[in-house]
Amino acid sequence: MIATAAFLILLLAVTIQIIFILKQGKTPDPFSHYLVLAVSLLLFALTLYRSIAIQFVAVTNTFESLVFFSAVICLLIFLYRLKTKKQTVPMVLFGGTIVSLVLLAIASSPIAPKTIEPPIPALKSSWLVLHVTFSFIGESFFTLSFVSAVIYLFTKDKEKKKKLETLTANLIAVGYPVFTAGALIFGAIWARYAWGSFWSWDPKETWALVTWLVYTAYLHARFVRRLKGSFSALLAVSGFLFTIFTFFGVNFLLSGLHSYA
Repeated sequence: MIATAAFLILLLAVTIQIIFILKQGKTPDPFSHYLVLAVSLLLFALTLYRSIAIQFVAVTNTFESLVFFSAVICLLIFLYRLKTKKQTVPMVLFGGTIVSLVLLAIASSPIAPKTIEPPIPALKSSWLVLHVTFSFIGESFFTLSFVSAVIYLFTKDKEKKKKLETLTANLIAVGYPVFTAGALIFGAIWARYAWGSFWSWDPKETWALVTWLVYTAYLHARFVRRLKGSFSALLAVSGFLFTIFTFFGVNFLLSGLHSYA
């Protein structure tokens, strides 16, 4: 029920955002971000409820991961709107909200069982919690950077392109170290704890590394080589596509040590 309520509230937020975008006003709508915040709080509450039920942090299966991922994205949308105020790009809010809505829709589908069950012993580790939560927090920043980069590629206004380019870079600059800590460092420590080896070339490990390398290339191009424009934007878009494949593609198309999650 909580996830359904969150989905319906997000749907309302998207509707409001569309209305204001179609009006072509210079300022974003004044209240949809509060609805998005409400969704974030509801989803965190759902995570807390399931955590109490299983006596462990509820981030160990597909449904719980999607709920947490969506919650963090919604929180970032709200914080972005709060920080930028009238300088907010409405399409960034809209794109981020749509991604969160899609994640919740997938969470409601048959591919994400909602049964509340304690995790298997290999998953009962604080290192796993750090691995998963930090990875998704970093990927939430990547999500908004993806939205910003896509809008950049289809925008002709030079001033707006400059704003979007800066936003994309800032989001990746923050998300990158968080993702690095979660996906690579904490992930390797948990792998040693669970499987006896820091690295096993498991498909999810490999694709997480590929994702990390793409964002490393973006930061190198943007801040070291000072490359801007469509090339950097395309790297940001590619990085997010690899992120999504690492989560969904590996889970459902490839088998490996992460299959039980």
